[in-house]
Amino acid sequence: MMHLERHHRARIGWLRAAVLGANDGLISTSSLVVGVVAAQAAREPALAAAVAGLVAGALSMAAGEYVSVSSQADTEAADLDRERRELAANPDHEHTELAAIYQARGLSADLAHQVAAQLMAHDALGAHARDELEMSHLTNAQPLQAALASALAFSVGALPPVALTWWVPLAHLNTVLVAGTLVLLAGLGAVAARLGGAPMGRAMWRVTFWGALAMGCSALVGQWFGAVA
Repeated sequence: MMHLERHHRARIGWLRAAVLGANDGLISTSSLVVGVVAAQAAREPALAAAVAGLVAGALSMAAGEYVSVSSQADTEAADLDRERRELAANPDHEHTELAAIYQARGLSADLAHQVAAQLMAHDALGAHARDELEMSHLTNAQPLQAALASALAFSVGALPPVALTWWVPLAHLNTVLVAGTLVLLAGLGAVAARLGGAPMGRAMWRVTFWGALAMGCSALVGQWFGAVA
């Protein structure tokens, strides 16, 4: 029986977009509220900023991710078209090129040519896409999936700051918001590391550090503008 192993790399496409979106939603929305409250101690402007940040951020993440990944997909399609033309125009050269790749990986010359011949007989374009262009189904660009995942993840990340802005007494809002955001960031970092098979401690420290820095800078900007006003 054939045994198919599941590797963490299979999750890299959606995991990257989801983690980026959730981190951005949590950090940017919390930082926005912290800055507004530091500038003007009123709930309505802070809540309006939080909701506007959620909507604008989710749409911005979706649009940016879609455009970025679409550009990657266009590049991949152009490379495949070029490879398809080269296979049709000069298959012998492409066979030699593929065999050279296998030789560089450690196969003997005879075996490399045999492997190249068999793989090209089965799926020439697929063999060159995988071994020459280093493309596979695990890393193929999927613009719509990345855009939806980013928008949804951003919204999920931005919801806790919005909820805290709505419920927490204004006098304690920034303290509770900063503490809650750092706890959530640490948890998000741990979950992302666990899904990706990476060390959790390093991921938690990395995301909480940058989150704290972002909120601290936003608070300073808010205090400065509030003092100027």
